[in-house]
Amino acid sequence: MDYRSTADRLNDYRHQIETLRKQMRQLQAEAEPQEVQDYRFQVMGGQIALSKLFGDKQELFLIHNMGTGCNSCTLWADGFNGILQHLENRAAFVVSSPDDPQTQEAFKASRGWRFRMVSHQGTHFAQDMGYAHDGRWHPGVSVFRRTERKIYRVSDATFRPGDDFCTAWHFFDLLTDGADDWRPKASYM
Repeated sequence: MDYRSTADRLNDYRHQIETLRKQMRQLQAEAEPQEVQDYRFQVMGGQIALSKLFGDKQELFLIHNMGTGCNSCTLWADGFNGILQHLENRAAFVVSSPDDPQTQEAFKASRGWRFRMVSHQGTHFAQDMGYAHDGRWHPGVSVFRRTERKIYRVSDATFRPGDDFCTAWHFFDLLTDGADDWRPKASYM
């Protein structure tokens, strides 16, 4: 197929994806929010409640990160760092992992991350949210909404290579051989 015909077909697929996204947003808006408890997380110097992570915002993006041992989670987090100011203009943002706060802070500094981090180590938070099972952590995002007295999870999505939460995969899709079995690394030196 010639280049122009291929490009036209690809644009048609992109429009179909756009339509599916609109349908997904409509369905998400119809979901009944899930009330959650005011979990407590570890941070440098103590603990913080989920309710306090919102700051002055009504909504909170909470990233379920698998920790320093996951290169894919590092790739996602590197990307979040670049759009953090845009996200935080609309909602609060925090990354949660099973690593202890000292490990988180050291890794955060080594990557130049600007977002806040909390540790769910020693809690049932990840399990209760569906991001830990079978003895393994799983990556994703939960969105919470705070009212005067309660906290609700209003949406969530799992992360996986090639998903919509990491732009690198979409750039690789434009290469002749795509990602070509590429996998992220903590360092390329």
